[in-house]
Amino acid sequence: MSTRTTGLSDSLQEYLRATLREPEVLAELREETAKLSAARMQISPEQGQLMRLLVESIGARRAIEVGVFTGYSSTCVALAMPPEGRLIACDVSEDWTAIARRYWAKAGVSHKIELVLAPALQTLDGLLAAGQAQCFDFCFIDADKDRYDDYYERCLSLSRSGGLIAIDNALWGGSVADQSQRDEDTEAIRALNAKIVGDERVSMSLVPIGDGLLLARKR
Repeated sequence: MSTRTTGLSDSLQEYLRATLREPEVLAELREETAKLSAARMQISPEQGQLMRLLVESIGARRAIEVGVFTGYSSTCVALAMPPEGRLIACDVSEDWTAIARRYWAKAGVSHKIELVLAPALQTLDGLLAAGQAQCFDFCFIDADKDRYDDYYERCLSLSRSGGLIAIDNALWGGSVADQSQRDEDTEAIRALNAKIVGDERVSMSLVPIGDGLLLARKR
């Protein structure tokens, strides 16, 4: 028993990784991404495992991802969905998503994923305009932080009652707790965290995994 979340020492982090059920294709993708200069943009494997569990638990068949990078999180989501599952993956980078496409094919989930290379707000607004409100089971937001509130509001409109929204980087390397940090990204994350705490449209939990995963279930 403990009244506080256990901190992760290096040895405990190693133990946590040793308990992972990480498919080989995801381990390969993680290793390739680790060699890139922007490797820090990838979610942790333990977070990916949790997301697979969440997607499977709610029986998600329709999902949205805002921010693809090299495809680790989208591969996690697609692997957890049934054969008829569909994920709309929003990004603007052809280079990063070219890696994602390779691993989607290797994982056998390419048929589940529709990649849309365009500003995510444009894509989300297009879905709403096409009558897709309240049609999605799961949304994952991991893109430009100054747009987080906009993405959250669109995803909330697109989510069904009982749908789950997962927002990455909610702890932002600890900066959200440091009031001397006043840069635009930190302020945007801090503001959204506070907003969701008081948002009666959702049930929520901020999970201290990876860089912080804020979960909001639409009521």
